[in-house]
Amino acid sequence: MRSLKFNLVILCALMATVFAACGGSSTSSSNGNGPITIKVGAAPTPHAEILRYINDNLAAKAGLNIQVVEFTDYVQPNLALQDGQIDANFFQHIPYMEDFNQQHGMNMVAVTKVHIEPLGIYSHKVKSLNEVASGSVVAIPNDVTNGGRALQLLADHGLIKLRNGAGTSATTHDIVSNPKNLQIKELEAAQLPRSLDDTTLSVINGNYALSVGLTPAKDALALEKGQGNPYANVLTVLKGHENDPGVTKLAKLLNSPEVKKFIEDKYKGSVIPAF
Repeated sequence: MRSLKFNLVILCALMATVFAACGGSSTSSSNGNGPITIKVGAAPTPHAEILRYINDNLAAKAGLNIQVVEFTDYVQPNLALQDGQIDANFFQHIPYMEDFNQQHGMNMVAVTKVHIEPLGIYSHKVKSLNEVASGSVVAIPNDVTNGGRALQLLADHGLIKLRNGAGTSATTHDIVSNPKNLQIKELEAAQLPRSLDDTTLSVINGNYALSVGLTPAKDALALEKGQGNPYANVLTVLKGHENDPGVTKLAKLLNSPEVKKFIEDKYKGSVIPAF
C-alpha cells in the first residue's frame, strides 16, 4: 500500500510538470516583491527599439522588467507566442493578426495600438512614379493583408485599378486595369528591401525600410497616410492573457506620453504614434 501511495505521489508530480510545460504563456515575477518580468517578441526596428527605451527609462518605476526577443520575419513571433516561448509580441497590425489566427487556428488578441508604420513605394531606378515604364517589375509583400495593402497603395497612385470592394484582402486577381502592364512579383516582406536592385518599384513595410537605412518620410516615392490608417501595430497576447499584470503594465507604458515623444523625436514621421 505504501508503494502504491508513493507511486501515486510521483505520478501526480509528473502530471503537474507536464501541464505546466504545456500551458499558455504568462508573465512571471522573479520573487514576491520584485519586478514582473515579461518576455516580448519584437521586430528589431522600431519595435525592439521602443521596448528597450521603455525598459531603460520607464519600466523599473512601474515594477516591470522587459526581456526583448528579436525576430526578423512575420511568422516566428506568433508561433513563439503559441508555444509559450514568449509572453507577448509586438510587430503586427490587427488585419495580419486576424488572418494569422484563421490560417493557423490561433486565438491571439490585440491589447493596445501603439504606432503606424506607413507602407511606402521605393525605388533605386526612378525618382518619381511618373518615370515608371511599361512592363516594369513591381515587388509587393506575399502575405494576404500586406499584399492587399500594397496593391491598394499602387491603386491610390494610379498605377493599377482594383475591383470595387476588393479591400485589404485584395490579390493580383483583383486587378481590373494595369495600363503599364506592370509585372507584380510577390516576395516575403523581409526580402523586399533586397529586391530594390532587381525591381523598378518595391512596396516595403515601414519596419523593413527603417532596418536598411531608408527614411520613409523622405525616401518613399509614395507613402500611406497616417490618419485613419487601419494598420496600427499592436501589443499582442493569447486570448485570456490580456489582463496579466505584466501585460497591463506594458500596455500602459507603450501608450505613455514619454513613448509618444520618443517615437516622434526618433522617427520624425516615419513612424507615427497611434494613441
